[in-house]
Amino acid sequence: MSEPTNANGAAVILKGRAQALAHYPHARIANGMIFVSGISSRRFDNTYEGVKENPDGTLELDVMAQTKAVIENIEVILKSRGASLANIVDMTVFLTNMKDYGAMNEVYNQYFDAETGPSRTCVGVLSLPSPKLLIEIKAVALAPTPGH
Repeated sequence: MSEPTNANGAAVILKGRAQALAHYPHARIANGMIFVSGISSRRFDNTYEGVKENPDGTLELDVMAQTKAVIENIEVILKSRGASLANIVDMTVFLTNMKDYGAMNEVYNQYFDAETGPSRTCVGVLSLPSPKLLIEIKAVALAPTPGH
């Protein structure tokens, strides 16, 4: 797949997916690596997986549903470039509440194991770009070589 390359590699911007809220791509390919931007559970229509809005305006947030959606959103980005979750070498998880660490891990462990999964860092953050978000993940993956 040939893409225009800038001094910092090739931008990956997928149509039909939630678009960035500022000027950055879903991912960038440089030096055989795919650098996936921080990804949330936001859908193309700007709704969020793992969010139930009650009639009184309160929110019910589900970190497990959001974690699943985030990992699957990352998977779509990687697949668009011929890669998969198996290509990820490093992930950074951002949680708004470290009390969600166990529930996030429960979902995470359905996708990755210690032997073949990426290295990972998890940090607690004060907030994310929407009060509906409990988690965001960024990833770095090896770009597949042609013919593999």
